Amino acid sequence: MIENQVLDDRDVREQEPRGTADLINRGSEPNHEEKISLFPGNETENFRSRWHDVQGAFVDEPKHAVEQADQLVASVIQRLTEVFAEERNKMEREWSKGQDVSTEDLRQALRRYRSFFDRLLSV
Repeated sequence: MIENQVLDDRDVREQEPRGTADLINRGSEPNHEEKISLFPGNETENFRSRWHDVQGAFVDEPKHAVEQADQLVASVIQRLTEVFAEERNKMEREWSKGQDVSTEDLRQALRRYRSFFDRLLSV
């Protein structure tokens, strides 16, 4: 009897045609086990600190704490949208310079898009 096997990203990549996958993957590959940062700098810690304050206020003012939680979540979503839009615009500017884009530049652009895509899916 043949057992079903769940494929992870490595299994799928290993089944890709070697030439194209090797060309795109050449260079340093991000470790998928590492936590991918969604925000630049210390913004994540700032959001976590604000969440801690909201949670601490619940005992004294539960309704106000929930209102603050709603506002904080809205702020995080808005900032996340801004960060990803800025990053996408930057990547697009890099590869859409016109007709004089080399294959190497396009390969690097595709690698950046793949990394960006992985970050999007980590949300």
